[in-house]
Amino acid sequence: MGSGGRSVDLPGAVHLVMPAGVAQLDPERAVFDGMLEGWWRQQRSRMSRESTIRPRLALLRRFAAFTGLYPWQWTPEEMEAFTTALTSGSSPLAHSTVRSYQMTLRLFCEFVTDRRYGWAEECVRRFGQAPAQICHEWNTVQHLSDYEGRPGRRALTYDEVQVLFDAADGRAEEIRRRGRKGVLAARRDAVLLKTVYGYGLRRQEAARLDVVDFRRNPRAERYGRFGCVQVRYGKASRGGPPKRRTVLTVPEMDWVVDILLEWVDELRPLFGPGAHPALFVTERQSRVARAHLDVAFRRAADVAGLPPELDLHALRHSYVTHLLEFGYPPLMVQQQVGHSHASTTALYTSVSDEFRNRLLDAALARFPLQEGPDS
Repeated sequence: MGSGGRSVDLPGAVHLVMPAGVAQLDPERAVFDGMLEGWWRQQRSRMSRESTIRPRLALLRRFAAFTGLYPWQWTPEEMEAFTTALTSGSSPLAHSTVRSYQMTLRLFCEFVTDRRYGWAEECVRRFGQAPAQICHEWNTVQHLSDYEGRPGRRALTYDEVQVLFDAADGRAEEIRRRGRKGVLAARRDAVLLKTVYGYGLRRQEAARLDVVDFRRNPRAERYGRFGCVQVRYGKASRGGPPKRRTVLTVPEMDWVVDILLEWVDELRPLFGPGAHPALFVTERQSRVARAHLDVAFRRAADVAGLPPELDLHALRHSYVTHLLEFGYPPLMVQQQVGHSHASTTALYTSVSDEFRNRLLDAALARFPLQEGPDS
């Protein structure tokens, strides 16, 4: 049915969310809650995940609390004031975060103003006002740059990677020396950080690894059962399932094989994981939480004296950069880290001046200076 009509079966429609003939003690709150319920249904029908929908609904409640108004009372001025608040103060939000918040508000306004769902008509009937779109091209953040992350985020140098790993190993030794609990957990965290770097993993990908995800690579038998890893929880495209990929163990990173062998055969069993499949487990025989990876990195980075703006994702940046410096073709690097586009891999790259100079020397060698008759 066209946008001018109303479908009785459209998920999120007002008549499916709010039963007719029911009198609410607080009609404004009831309609707002109904709108959120309707938008939840509409997004679920589009295969959006709960992990995507919940933060969106929380943001809408946060915006309503900020304005003190309901959606049929919102205007562009409220959205602009909210944006100003997000970008002010001692901890302003990143450009990309503000843009995602505005996109959420835009999508919600599109939903409640769409005549097919009936919310605008319901608001006029009850309150004499209809919701309107408050996010426009002239008052929202535009996506003008491929990279919108904080400038301080970058790849680590080889020395910084080594210092980070030394700090992680040293923490375990320090705990053991003082006779405190937590030695095994500290050693696990050190292995975890090395695995993230050794295979260029994201947080989710590392946290969701199982022992059986490591496989043999017939072309690299010397690595045994750690010839490659099957990443099953890669970053999903919008509305799609997690993407899968195979990451090969490369010779320059093959030190990770001995580390994983020791972890799987000797250290991990000390946690008593039983039949739990997770590669990285806790003292409570559960899977390590994704947020713990950030904690592990920050602990080691602080001891190593690394800048505070660096985070766990810097190890993935480092993996991309270092593979390119080792001479691997960009396409292979792109496939190793699971980027859909080469341009994304390029954004992760921050090769050293030494590497660029080597490329320049090689290029100059291919094109020797030609001496003219007057030389």
